[in-house]
Amino acid sequence: MHPENVLVMENISKSFPGVKALNDVHLTVRGGTVHALMGENGAGKSTLMKVLIGMYIPDEGNITFLGNPVRIENTQQALRMGISMIHQELSPEPYMTVAENIYLGREPLGRFGLIDKKKMMADTRALLERLEIRIDPNKVMRELSVANTQMVEIAKAISYNSRLIIMDEPTSAITEREVAHLFQMVRVLKEQGVAIIYITHKMDEVFQIADDITVFRDGQYIATVPAAETNRNSLIAMMVGRELTNLFPKEEATIGEVVLSVRNLTRNGIVHDVSFDLRRGEILGLSGLMGAGRTEVIEGIFGIKPIDAGEIAINGQRVQIKAPSDAIRHGLALLTEDRKLSGIMGVLSVRDNMMIASLGSYTKGGFLNMRIINQTCSREKSRLELKTPTMDQLIKLLSGGNQQKVLVSRWLLTTPDILILDEPTRGIDVGAKSEIHRLMSKLAQEGKAILMISSELPEILGMSDRVLVMHEGRISGEFARQDATQESIMRAATGHAAPQQAEQEHAAAEVV
Repeated sequence: MHPENVLVMENISKSFPGVKALNDVHLTVRGGTVHALMGENGAGKSTLMKVLIGMYIPDEGNITFLGNPVRIENTQQALRMGISMIHQELSPEPYMTVAENIYLGREPLGRFGLIDKKKMMADTRALLERLEIRIDPNKVMRELSVANTQMVEIAKAISYNSRLIIMDEPTSAITEREVAHLFQMVRVLKEQGVAIIYITHKMDEVFQIADDITVFRDGQYIATVPAAETNRNSLIAMMVGRELTNLFPKEEATIGEVVLSVRNLTRNGIVHDVSFDLRRGEILGLSGLMGAGRTEVIEGIFGIKPIDAGEIAINGQRVQIKAPSDAIRHGLALLTEDRKLSGIMGVLSVRDNMMIASLGSYTKGGFLNMRIINQTCSREKSRLELKTPTMDQLIKLLSGGNQQKVLVSRWLLTTPDILILDEPTRGIDVGAKSEIHRLMSKLAQEGKAILMISSELPEILGMSDRVLVMHEGRISGEFARQDATQESIMRAATGHAAPQQAEQEHAAAEVV
């Protein structure tokens, strides 16, 4: 083994009932480097990482760590060896402090074997200061934002003084400023000789931070390449086994009459006088930075949270939406931002998740018509090209992209006229993103009106007929598809008027 290799995984295979998750795969990681692990959801990345940290025992294969053959049988053993992982799904102890979370299970002990809280606080403060993370160690975890919770998880992984840190989608819930901070931490770790396995679906991040890239597809090893010697298109081709010539397959749809009209929607302190129209066949993009109020607007429209003022009209008729059941009755459907928290029901099957919002339509005399339900599910499976062994499969065992398709199907079965999609492709791979985008275009062509909230500017620009931008709870910009650019959207998102708009405002002020 080359002395600079921290980790070598060879001929790793792992099967579960009905699926071979890993088939003779390889991974070699050099010390002091960032090694990006890429592939569509379901490619086997997470399974391999669970093998590495001892959550799964491989059926075949060998692992060499720091030059020694090892058999890793549990996560505590992995931590003791110097391997730690920051998981995509954060799971802190909400009622404990930051310090207690970081040192949970390995608290420093003082006299008489009691926990030395003073030392624990001092060690936590020193760790956070070293990493330039400005969070109070005494703060209770449930009081932190998702972004700060993520930062605490990163600090916890680093606190083990690991030689290898696995970062699974570490930037999925943090702002651009915090991403820059994370990357700085990563560079410091590299200088200290720490190796990092970095899993992300964000291509731009890979080329900013990675030294090497390994690609998996369908549980098989495809290739390892230096990041400097590949490009976005080549990487996509390796990941999906085909060229994705059109990541945003936006097709022309006939845009018709206004179906949803929102006027002066206000939620005190959060959303201020938001007004817009959504037309049949239109994909209306809603952009803005984190905390701009986008999700709060759709929560108000869908009846999840009460509004303090404003009017909502559907097909020209004013409606009262006090709860999601009212919204569904009026032909609205909402795909939520966090599919794990408020979307999928992990302990239920694919079939149950697909049908749960429309079961009333398949009930007669108090009994479910299973023949029609199975026919409907089979049709939806084909229509959305859903990849699942059977409809009885637990939904939590599907890839993120396929879970998202099930949720889209769930809402389509309620026969809505208006689809609200909050971050429709967050956390799913590039191939599945393209399929979701293709489905959105098709639905628009069928006459559905779509309101799409997205934090990804390429998605906003690629899929929207028109773009609304929010800043601090207000609409700060509106652009037709042909006029929308990354620069104009970012100016509006940060509260800066476009140059020509600023000139017009200045001229108007002088006239006055």
